[in-house]
Amino acid sequence: MQPIVLDLDGSVGELPDRLVVPLREYEESVRFGCSVSRLRRLGLTIDATLPREHGTVFLGSGDFHHLTWPLVARVPGKQAFQVVVLDNHPDNMRFPFGVHCGSWVRRVAMMPRVTHVHVIGITSHDIGKGHAWENYLGPLKAGKLTYWSNGVDTRWAARFGLETAFRSFPDADAMVEDFVAMQTGAGQPVYLSIDKDAYAPDVAMTNWDQGTLSEAGGDAIIRSLRGRIIASDVTGDISRHVYKSWWKRRLSAMDDQPDIDPLRLRGWQEQQHALNLRLLGVIHG
Repeated sequence: MQPIVLDLDGSVGELPDRLVVPLREYEESVRFGCSVSRLRRLGLTIDATLPREHGTVFLGSGDFHHLTWPLVARVPGKQAFQVVVLDNHPDNMRFPFGVHCGSWVRRVAMMPRVTHVHVIGITSHDIGKGHAWENYLGPLKAGKLTYWSNGVDTRWAARFGLETAFRSFPDADAMVEDFVAMQTGAGQPVYLSIDKDAYAPDVAMTNWDQGTLSEAGGDAIIRSLRGRIIASDVTGDISRHVYKSWWKRRLSAMDDQPDIDPLRLRGWQEQQHALNLRLLGVIHG
């Protein structure tokens, strides 16, 4: 299956037999967040460009993770499927300006064909008590979204009757073991979305705060889905961008995005590229 690179930021290295879709002109307007109408227009461009059948789609920086929404929407066929997201963040946070890389899960979870969304690998305090009000509770209450986390105090969820939507573990190994046990032998098709900020920094450095997942843990999750993955994407590559828009600069600062050392960027991108090649092997192996 031919991998696809949606080239929004130049961060994805050369992949075997890849199809590159040049989209650099969209970087400023779509990166981090954009209006729903702008994302839908980009989605139409992507839909018209990509072959109907293809392999894993690489999105570049995690700042573009909201492109998973139009990619899920174009999954061919009519069958129901679940969505499994590896991510250090819930990506189900309130965003009043349209849609952004941290708010798209709600929209995917409420799609009629999507039976459930599992977000696994969360160590971010976005799902802690202090940020509870920022989470969209609708898909959690509807039983269509589960957070799988480790090292985060999520006891507040029980007061809202949401305890079954929060699977909390003391460490990443326990989280992976429980998820793999649940998925092994399951029959429903899966859309897989990987944001590499779920991994510990020594696996792959990203431009967001990161989780504690090991590469072996991530591989175990992917293998538990093997034979059922009908489409997939990978994001979380590392790149630098200075926003022209003052409000995006402000939003990025409010989200505590770390500064990227330009002197170390090339080495981190080489690390990312090696991981991308290995991920392709696991997903399609």
